[in-house]
Amino acid sequence: MKESKFADRNVAYFSMEIGVDQSLPTYSGGLGVLAGDTLKAAADLKLPVVAVTMLYRKGYFHQHINAQGVQTETPVEWEPEALLTDLKKSVKVKIAGRDVTVKVWQYDVKGATGYIVPIYYLDTDIESNTPEDRALTDQLYGGGDEYRLSQEIVLGMGGVAILKELGHQPQEEGSLGGIHTYHMNEGHSALLTLALLDHKESSKKGQFKPATLDWVKAHTIFTTHTPVPAGHDRFDTELTGKLLGKEWLETLKALEVCPDGKLNMSELSIRFSRYVNGVAKRHAEVSREMFKGVEIKAVTNGIHSVSWTSAAMKALFDKWTPGWREDNNYLRYACEIPLDELKTARHASKQELFDVVKERTGEVFDKEIFTIGFARRAAEYKRGDLLFTDVDALLNLAKDRPLQIIFSGKAHPKDLGGKVVIKNVVEKANQLRAAGKQIRVIYLENYDMNLGRLICCGVDLWLNNPVKPLEASGTSGMKAALNGSPNLSTLDGWWVEGCFEGVTGWEIKDNAFAFGGERDDGVDRIATAKYMYSILQEKIMASYYDKNEEWLVLCRNSIAINAPYFNTQRMVQQYNNQAYGN
Repeated sequence: MKESKFADRNVAYFSMEIGVDQSLPTYSGGLGVLAGDTLKAAADLKLPVVAVTMLYRKGYFHQHINAQGVQTETPVEWEPEALLTDLKKSVKVKIAGRDVTVKVWQYDVKGATGYIVPIYYLDTDIESNTPEDRALTDQLYGGGDEYRLSQEIVLGMGGVAILKELGHQPQEEGSLGGIHTYHMNEGHSALLTLALLDHKESSKKGQFKPATLDWVKAHTIFTTHTPVPAGHDRFDTELTGKLLGKEWLETLKALEVCPDGKLNMSELSIRFSRYVNGVAKRHAEVSREMFKGVEIKAVTNGIHSVSWTSAAMKALFDKWTPGWREDNNYLRYACEIPLDELKTARHASKQELFDVVKERTGEVFDKEIFTIGFARRAAEYKRGDLLFTDVDALLNLAKDRPLQIIFSGKAHPKDLGGKVVIKNVVEKANQLRAAGKQIRVIYLENYDMNLGRLICCGVDLWLNNPVKPLEASGTSGMKAALNGSPNLSTLDGWWVEGCFEGVTGWEIKDNAFAFGGERDDGVDRIATAKYMYSILQEKIMASYYDKNEEWLVLCRNSIAINAPYFNTQRMVQQYNNQAYGN
């Protein structure tokens, strides 16, 4: 067996989705984009990492929104052969007692100095597989529980097998080579722990020695990304036994990771991890409430700064904060950027966005008018329609000062609540359009990495108003802050750490409550919306229109204070120092 030229790498990063480039539609949203940013930073920092994910020949989906706000979906068409390298390697995994062949493709993430972090894409679309098995790597988050668990067998167990086939063996005690850390980015890859058990003690399946369990735990770490229960995969034990086999089911039960007759992938991940973390300080607190008695650290998320900065702002940073591309800490010197140059760059970023708005919708937006952005996955708890709770109050807000609002975001095809949110926003946009020209609202369909960058870079204010404490971190607001767009956000996720009231942005006052507590969402929506209208009118829009120098100072603060910290360079260095041990 010829080893990969990356066989000396010692960290294997597993993620169900990775959004590393717009041309590779193997991501759905924040989790995947974060994974891509993580690997870009690892390449920049020359960390010895390889990554494992799935191919998804039909991508996530193309989103279509009609005039009434109804979302429909069509498959994504792309050609992996044109973008990835076929490594001509394959392995077999057992699913429901049958052999499923898994082949591997490679994509190279190149860092600032040319250092490469390879991503291995797993693919079951092979002639020797049954039609059912060939489709396992068709769609991200598609199908029912059986499809999903089968995918997770391919990712976790197939991923470890592929790594071995490529020469990435698990590191043995006393050895200098091999993978010493398997990083599970969310619980979708938790079954890699079973593959490691099998590697160490294959003849004892179902009866593993304590030393073997400890060996696996010494090799794995786990990052949990969501306090939303639906974000933690749970599979019925009958289905688990059918797909994994009776022996593995008995092992899982013995490990006490099947509470209430369900295999809990997050519990499995935690059971075998030497290090567990949430993705913001607040999220770690919430996670400790969810998983009682578990030590959960905090590594606050970040963004890959070079990837999420507009062309105009890059040129400005190159001039006034030289060295920022290699070391994001230099962005603290953004406090020295002249306000007139910042304004010019911000206007250029805004116009770049508005050009796309006109191209896609025919709407002509004015770069002199205050513009709010709200773009993220459409889910009920994110409350994308909260701003329209009282349309009359919103109209009154813009009576003397015009307002533009840009929305975007996909709802999962099965998330009916998220689709209702999109429909509500489009209906309110139509209603406001009929009421006059003081407020203009558009919903841009088919949210993706490119559109996300344009919106984050081009709006004046970033709005985020999820139900607390359900925002684990959030990274879109970091991207806006990097480009000089202050945030108006519920004090949750990363904003607990990034909000300096009136300096980097503003907190949306919201009812705080203990995790799992009760709240009256109707009452809370009204109170929260009322506060939003008040602060927008009295502080934010007043500053933008009447005190432009004060506004630009705030934009500059947003960059200088938050951008040097909320980046993946800092984040990956934390992982390396605290969890990887390199």
